[in-house]
Amino acid sequence: MGIRTNILLRVYLAFGLILLFAGAVLVQLCRVQLIQGDKWRALAVKKSIRYKTIEAARGNIFSVDGSLLATSVPEYELHMDMLAGGIADEKAFDEKVDSLATKLSAYFGDKSPREYTRMLRDARKDSSRYQLIRRKVSYAQLKQIRTFPIFNLGKYKGGLIVVQQNKRILPFRFLAARTIGYKNENVKNPVGLEGAYADYINGESGKRLERRMAGNVWMPVNDDDEVAPKDGADIISTIDVNMQDLVQNALQKQLIYTKADHGTAILMEVATGEVRAVANYTRMPDGSFKEKFNYAIAGNQDPGSTFKLASYMALIEDHKVDTSTMVNTGEYPIPGHTIKDSHGSIGRVSVKKAFEKSSNAAVAYLINSSYKENPSKFTDHLYDWHLNEKMQLQIPGEASPVVKNPSNRSWNKNMTLPQMAYGYEMQLTPLKMLTFYNAVANNGKLITPVFVKEIRRLGNTVERFQARVVNEKICSDVTLKKMREMLEGVVIEGSGREYVYNPLYKIAGKTGTAQVADANKGYKAKKQYQASFCGYFPADRPKYSLIVVINDPKNGYYAASVAGPAFREIADKVYAGDMELNQSPIRYVGNTTLPKYKQGNVKALKKVYEKLGVKPLYASANLNGIDTSNGIGFEDNKYKTGTVPNVTGMGLSDALYALGNAGYKVSVRGSGTVASQSVTGGSIIPKGSKILIELQ
Repeated sequence: MGIRTNILLRVYLAFGLILLFAGAVLVQLCRVQLIQGDKWRALAVKKSIRYKTIEAARGNIFSVDGSLLATSVPEYELHMDMLAGGIADEKAFDEKVDSLATKLSAYFGDKSPREYTRMLRDARKDSSRYQLIRRKVSYAQLKQIRTFPIFNLGKYKGGLIVVQQNKRILPFRFLAARTIGYKNENVKNPVGLEGAYADYINGESGKRLERRMAGNVWMPVNDDDEVAPKDGADIISTIDVNMQDLVQNALQKQLIYTKADHGTAILMEVATGEVRAVANYTRMPDGSFKEKFNYAIAGNQDPGSTFKLASYMALIEDHKVDTSTMVNTGEYPIPGHTIKDSHGSIGRVSVKKAFEKSSNAAVAYLINSSYKENPSKFTDHLYDWHLNEKMQLQIPGEASPVVKNPSNRSWNKNMTLPQMAYGYEMQLTPLKMLTFYNAVANNGKLITPVFVKEIRRLGNTVERFQARVVNEKICSDVTLKKMREMLEGVVIEGSGREYVYNPLYKIAGKTGTAQVADANKGYKAKKQYQASFCGYFPADRPKYSLIVVINDPKNGYYAASVAGPAFREIADKVYAGDMELNQSPIRYVGNTTLPKYKQGNVKALKKVYEKLGVKPLYASANLNGIDTSNGIGFEDNKYKTGTVPNVTGMGLSDALYALGNAGYKVSVRGSGTVASQSVTGGSIIPKGSKILIELQ
């Protein structure tokens, strides 16, 4: 074989191999394009484009008086497309970038104009389409930033990319914080109203189309591809801001004074079961107090002497004793233990006096002697009153109550029954005890507490909630009357007199001092106490029920001196601030001049006079004249449409409202009430004219 033939053979072989490889490539291209095309195109889209979930703005939580307890405030993250249409031309960018840098530097003050300029120019060189400008920008700041050079060219030309996030805030900060609760992705169990009503509050998330950029940065494509989120519904709670504030302050003050470890206070409306205030405080290592745990609904402990209400109610209902029955106090021996009164014996006294002075020996003897042969008869009462059941509260975290019966393995035939009589060998939460006392105040009707009144969406009520009736009548009216007299006696003549009694109105309630068992060492360890006072007021027409529980106080431990002062302070302030409870007899204002007032909103004026007990005379048209014995005459300020209203004598807000509604511009001089106006009332002048009002 010649050299030429050898060379040609090698060329043909190489060419054939190239053709074969090219054919294989062509076949594979066709396979990828035609057979696997959909798969690879979908993968490319998946890797470079995504839909990101946009969290909806969570609904608000309001107090019963309309105050905002929790809300979502928009917070923004600002980015910039350095190749946006308005600055695509290099000359246009160079003309305005320094001005933008100067504005950003002056507004935020975190970088010099030179540093901002360098950042923007470097991002421009890198052709960044999603350059971070600033995080955590408020809506007010965003409005101002949109007026800056370049950004004022518009949403697309200016290159400003706004990413909204929602930040949850509590306008009243720590007020009812534990009851309001929070949403936290790291916490599985729901907390407070935020957790319990998350399905309503959360709303419906939206989505935004985003494209992957260099550096693994995702940039929104444009707003046209967004599915807007639907904001959550609003929750109308039963909390009253003013009452919550005073309850928290009174509890915290007493916790500090008694050097206690923790405590809780709950204020509830008797007839409706609506919880007006809940305070829970825990002492922190630095000595301050914070709401870390909801003791009100989850703090299960022996209730102590506050439970004697249930014991005496069972005794009287079963006709075992009457309030006049005589009983010994001081000590009551049982096998293996002697039950003693903490203050010593007060001799042989009536059942009523034994209750008022909180004798442990007396109630232990009465319960044990009355039910020893048939203890189920006593525990059946407790079960009929549903003390052994959860209350199915609207907020999560309620502890399961523990109320024994003879079938329990831990039942001791010698000790359990007499110790249950004065609140031991059981576990009840403060709210559970308050609910039972509330039933006594509510003519025997036992209802569950309510924390949420309504759910509203866009101002419309979606759902309303009312207290669930657990037991229509916990005892007979005769028993109920006697128990209410005994509870009043505690405050008038018994253990609550020194610290709770107020001569201006009646309070009914019961002290409760209980030794708290250590989880591992029982009652024999270092002694710790729980002091509580539970009751309602005013006793003759109950409107509010209240419990104060203070745990491990170091400055005293008797309930009257530890929990009593906080109960009294809360009750006094609530009573003083409730106009329905403080209505004076109607005073007929006769033959005198009208009390001093400002003209304007007569409806509001009538309400004020009504609360003050001043009788109005609605038939009269005499506004400024002398009153007669028939009452005070009222008439709204009226003016003819198209004429200037007469605002003389009005306050500033009413005058501005009247003149503004009539279509006039107003300038103001001075303070007080309107003494004169530049254009007389009733005059006809063009709308938009300026009127000067002078106040004195």
